Amino acid sequence: MPDPLATPQPTPPADPEQAVAEVRKAFESLRTEIRKVVVGQDEVVEELLMSMFCRGHALVVGVPGLAKTLLISTVSKTLSLGFSRIQFTPDLMPSDITGTEVIEEDRSSGARELRFVKGPIFANVILADEINRTPPKTQAALLEAMQERQVTAGGVRHVLPDPFFVLATQNPIEQEGTYPLPEAQLDRFMFNITISYPGEEEELEIIRRTTGAKDSAVNAVMTGAEVLHVQELVRQTPVADHVIRYALRLVRATRIKEHTPENPKPQIVRDYLAWGAGPRASQNLILGAKARAILSGSFHVTPEHIRSVAKPVLRHRLITNFNAEADNVTTDDVIDALLREIDVEGGNDSEKRQMDAVMR
Repeated sequence: MPDPLATPQPTPPADPEQAVAEVRKAFESLRTEIRKVVVGQDEVVEELLMSMFCRGHALVVGVPGLAKTLLISTVSKTLSLGFSRIQFTPDLMPSDITGTEVIEEDRSSGARELRFVKGPIFANVILADEINRTPPKTQAALLEAMQERQVTAGGVRHVLPDPFFVLATQNPIEQEGTYPLPEAQLDRFMFNITISYPGEEEELEIIRRTTGAKDSAVNAVMTGAEVLHVQELVRQTPVADHVIRYALRLVRATRIKEHTPENPKPQIVRDYLAWGAGPRASQNLILGAKARAILSGSFHVTPEHIRSVAKPVLRHRLITNFNAEADNVTTDDVIDALLREIDVEGGNDSEKRQMDAVMR
């Protein structure tokens, strides 16, 4: 039986038509298994799988009882990968996540040496449940793992298995006993996925399924090698420079600190934002758009694909000011305004001709 934590070898790239077919097949297989347990929430499931296909991490935000934990644990069951659930609590220490060094004695010689005992972070899929219920120093224990995919203990670097995903949940309502995630850590999450209440018929189906005697079994339909292969195929999706520039204009428009008479920012940004998005937002806009494009059957990225992932990529990277709180303006409202105001075509004739060719 193969080791689920062993780093699999990726397969060679495919031609565009084959790449689209392979990624869509993988997505449909995963979604079919997830639907055996999770009712509805199709957009949430798609965004979660997109972040995994892009080699990114995801933060799922929603009130209690909306199956956030169930969704992530179900996703882990559809993959033949190592899985760890970490329940974040106020007394959780960094070493409880990353691991710790212990003194080990050789019984024959009596010699003692330090041995590193790996923590639950050494898995492929990490469910960080209620991540905002632990202090910042413990939250920060994830930073190196999320960005560098490694853990450093006692000056020794320990590489994490590949693929590696941190899928975290957070309750946005109850604030007692919680610690807001630092901006540096939020920026490491590719997507901030909001999950809302189900519709009436969906809730009816939830009640039927969860109050009966039969449990639905979920099958593992993807291996680690297949996940790595899909990640490579997504990254190979072509994107033209003028589409990248559109994503860049969206992100740079959020940076109120760069506002000058020569480089004016939209009024809603000047009124309601204290801080804008950084370069990781631009990178993740392109990666997310690549995943959206290939899942929609497109062989290249268009501005519409950029627009479709703008909210999950940007909503946790924008910091609103007091005026926004007073006027009940959210980051989603700001993003909606930017999508309306920022020119898709660009500012020069060459870029407009390129865009017209793509849109046709």
